[in-house]
Amino acid sequence: MRPPLPFGNRLRLPVVGAPLFIISNPDLVLAQCKAGVIGSFPSLNARPLSQLDEWLHRITEELASYDAANPSTPSAPFAVNLIVHKSNGRLEDDLALCVKWKVPITITSLGAREDVNQAIRGYGGITLHDIIHNRFARKAIEKGATGLIAVAAGAGGHAGTISPFALVSEIREWFDGVLCLSGAIANGASVLAALAMGADLAYIGSAFIATDEARAPETYKQMIVDSTASDIVYTNLFTGVHGNYLKPSVVNAGLDPDNLPQSDPVKMDFGSGGDKEFRVWRDIWGSGQGIGAVKTTMPAAALVQRLALEFAEARGQFSGT
Repeated sequence: MRPPLPFGNRLRLPVVGAPLFIISNPDLVLAQCKAGVIGSFPSLNARPLSQLDEWLHRITEELASYDAANPSTPSAPFAVNLIVHKSNGRLEDDLALCVKWKVPITITSLGAREDVNQAIRGYGGITLHDIIHNRFARKAIEKGATGLIAVAAGAGGHAGTISPFALVSEIREWFDGVLCLSGAIANGASVLAALAMGADLAYIGSAFIATDEARAPETYKQMIVDSTASDIVYTNLFTGVHGNYLKPSVVNAGLDPDNLPQSDPVKMDFGSGGDKEFRVWRDIWGSGQGIGAVKTTMPAAALVQRLALEFAEARGQFSGT
């Protein structure tokens, strides 16, 4: 039997709201946490660095006040996503602020570093490292990560190509710690399926783009609502790392989504855009394949409510109740 989640009693639903580059912000994180799912944001969304300190102050204090007023239904913990890749010149400063505010959960991406994990563990926090392959999962745990985020086929943004069935199965052969699953999860039945496969938490990003609190253009939100899995293109052109993007946004940038060239993976570019007329994330919009379940925009709390009702219904169907 796997050990219990260190924060499971504070979750209404076993869900992590994935950190969305540019889009996630304190309003969205607070709404997610108060609704009972883990909210998160990339540290680089707070610019300049001083804004990250302000965001962490606000989130920490507001959730503490909420918990004091709602002792029987406290908020879920929040998470900050740190890009560990060498191209991130802000990593050390961002990590220092996470330590200062004792961020409960830190999500690390694009590299695993033992010193980062040690710093988070030093105050009792946990680290979840996102991976697309079992080999990377082993390396992350060897370097001290508390748990893993299996980014399987169909996930939004920088996604893998391995089936969630295969990826979770291979990881669970040797790892019994915290495991999240990402990849086309946008309804309650999919959350239940993630648990049935062996994950502890479902990692949901694209569905939260189409929420009122998300810092995304209304045209982006509507494109999520209007699109389905067939409207997603998988390419490494924009950042050097393969990811899933909305075809209509690629078309709007003047490109043919069905005939995109390959990029040099050595030349990683996480959104600067150089002298291009478009910029990834700002103009080229990421999305996972599960967006067919997103029918309208709504507040984040309403989305969590929908997921919870669907989860309960799916569980009842399989348990015969």
